[in-house]
Amino acid sequence: MPKIDVSKCPVRTSTIYPAEFAKVTHGREKIALGNAAGLTQFGVNLTRLKPGAASSLRHWHEGEDEFVYVLEGEATLCEDGGETILRAGECAGFKAGVANGHCLVNKSQADVAYLEIGTRASVDRFHYSEVDMTGDKSETGVRFTRKNGEAY
Repeated sequence: MPKIDVSKCPVRTSTIYPAEFAKVTHGREKIALGNAAGLTQFGVNLTRLKPGAASSLRHWHEGEDEFVYVLEGEATLCEDGGETILRAGECAGFKAGVANGHCLVNKSQADVAYLEIGTRASVDRFHYSEVDMTGDKSETGVRFTRKNGEAY
């Protein structure tokens, strides 16, 4: 198994969200470890959240499982039913098709680092709990629409 030199992997700070939602992830840094290893069936990201940053908008997937494992710091897991603190060594999982919008937010004064692991389905639909948006993933990319189907 080839060793990955994490220091040579690109760090992504951008988001694919429409501009009006992009600020929620300001302060998020991702290193796509799964891509660096050439993985195709599941993704692995080493993600860092600066204080005040969120992993994403609160969302859930119809077709992709997700799992997070906190490596350092303290993250607030925000779900439809409330908030839970996750500390280093703690984890959470989200089964595909379960309508429980979730995200991680760094409400602390120190960075949070965690691994996020998820299915790489070629087709998926994701729903956002707090904003008027749905996402559709296909082999040609991701398309965001309002919940009534109107494109962003």
